[in-house]
Amino acid sequence: MGLFSTNPVAALGRATLEGVAAIGRVGLFAARGISAALSPPWYPRQIIAQFASVGFLSLPVVGLTAWFTGAALALNIYSGGDRFNAETVLPQIVALGITRELGPVLAALMLAGRVASAMASEIGAMRATEQIDAMVTLSTDPRRYLIAPRLIAATISLPLLTLITDIIGVAGGMQVSNYLIDLSPGIYIANTMDFLTAWDVESGLIKSAVFGFIIGLMGCYHGDSAKGGARGVGRATTSAMVSAAVLILAADYLLTSVFALK
Repeated sequence: MGLFSTNPVAALGRATLEGVAAIGRVGLFAARGISAALSPPWYPRQIIAQFASVGFLSLPVVGLTAWFTGAALALNIYSGGDRFNAETVLPQIVALGITRELGPVLAALMLAGRVASAMASEIGAMRATEQIDAMVTLSTDPRRYLIAPRLIAATISLPLLTLITDIIGVAGGMQVSNYLIDLSPGIYIANTMDFLTAWDVESGLIKSAVFGFIIGLMGCYHGDSAKGGARGVGRATTSAMVSAAVLILAADYLLTSVFALK
């Protein structure tokens, strides 16, 4: 009876200690990665290669996601606004929803699936085949050569992708509004520009920079922590994608709470 009553407490204690330890490991890894990214030496070729992989190659999937999201958002706003004869506010709501919330979050989630998993698999494979140990033997700091370029590229690329997402998403809403309520593109753009403020766009870009860092951090951390050969690399890939997505949504809530007070 005594054993049965103490087991749940012991399990809760172990889970708590493991959670705190995991947070500590991620925090130390992030601090070392930031230090490596902000101090020389840098590896320009690696940084440029990561910009191409993270940013440029993600344009098709981010662009398609943005257009369909803007179009679907416009359809839903039209459907709801039609009940109150408020269809004319469609451009303003689409623009606000895309720039402040949907643009940064959806672009980040697309990159979490594509980039975080790719980073984890690449670094995990290098860890499993002892290539990272070989770098250390050759006096090359893996944090500066592998981690820092990915953190830099993800943190800078995602705001640029978010800006493109905002433009394409608003364009998707414009096409739907032109078809549904015969609103000309000129009037749609004028209403959008009159309604949006600089802070609406800036807040989304700040969010996306944080999300980009989270994506790079989770991809590198889980890849560097991969153990157990191919199976361990597979687990690291899945963990990187899932943890990045969850942290993005959590960070979005926290940042939105802060920005809402501004």
